[in-house]
Amino acid sequence: MPAASLMRGEGMMMPWYGHNLSGWGWFAMSVGMIVFWGVIIIAVVAAVRTLGRSQDYPRPPAWPSPEQVLAERFARGEIDEEDYRQRLNTLRTFSTAPNTDPGPRTTTLPPS
Repeated sequence: MPAASLMRGEGMMMPWYGHNLSGWGWFAMSVGMIVFWGVIIIAVVAAVRTLGRSQDYPRPPAWPSPEQVLAERFARGEIDEEDYRQRLNTLRTFSTAPNTDPGPRTTTLPPS
């Protein structure tokens, strides 16, 4: 190509000119870049939180059920077999739904 035509801007076009990227194209490209980096940041934060989480959470002490307390009393010899069976039957008869609220740790049992 002659030098004179190059000086006038004819002939060779640079690859980054003339893509006709309008205002909407720039807007879409900007939003796409923000979404891209947002996804990358969220993925990194989620990975750090998941990998950094300790699996050894302190667990609250498990509350024994009334039947377990009764069985422990029977095992210690505090009540005899007849009393154990009678109280167990009473517990199973009047227990309609499990109590999700453990309440206070004190246990009151009917007199022996």
